[in-house]
Amino acid sequence: MIGEGMMQHLGPLELVGNRWVIGDPKRNEGSCLVLAAEGIEHHMRGEVESRDIVPWSSLHTVRLRATMKPWMATRTGGVIVAASGQMDGGRDGCSLSGIRDRYKPWSVNYTHHDRTYTSMHMALVIDLVAKTSEAKALHRLGDPEWLGAVVSRLAPTPRWTPLPARRVSEIIELLGT
Repeated sequence: MIGEGMMQHLGPLELVGNRWVIGDPKRNEGSCLVLAAEGIEHHMRGEVESRDIVPWSSLHTVRLRATMKPWMATRTGGVIVAASGQMDGGRDGCSLSGIRDRYKPWSVNYTHHDRTYTSMHMALVIDLVAKTSEAKALHRLGDPEWLGAVVSRLAPTPRWTPLPARRVSEIIELLGT
């Protein structure tokens, strides 16, 4: 069972009820991605049914992009972030993309939460998605118990921890893929 006292989010990844969700469906147009057992469900604010369900088995690779602050995921924010030479920004700054069956590119944006994502949380969640993709274990992201155990170990990582990617690898190895 998902623990009561554990951290409930890691950057844009957040526990909502008993499901892990990327993005905030309550803000603006509200787009989010539900990590379900069968695949990734794309939901929009005010719509009962999901817009799309992408089965885990149809995904070859997946990449998560995130911005620290909501304004960075706007067109203007993208120009400012690009000019500063920093991280991702712009309209695709908060997105999940990859390659589906028949090598078709796939991408969907999600809505940034009101809160700022810390640089450590962003690095950890981006690396978590990359490593499960590399291991051909994306379906583990749809396992709420497994993902809860991973997040509860990653979320308290101190801001200045060296080699956060190593920490992700160690936790995935510990919990198995």
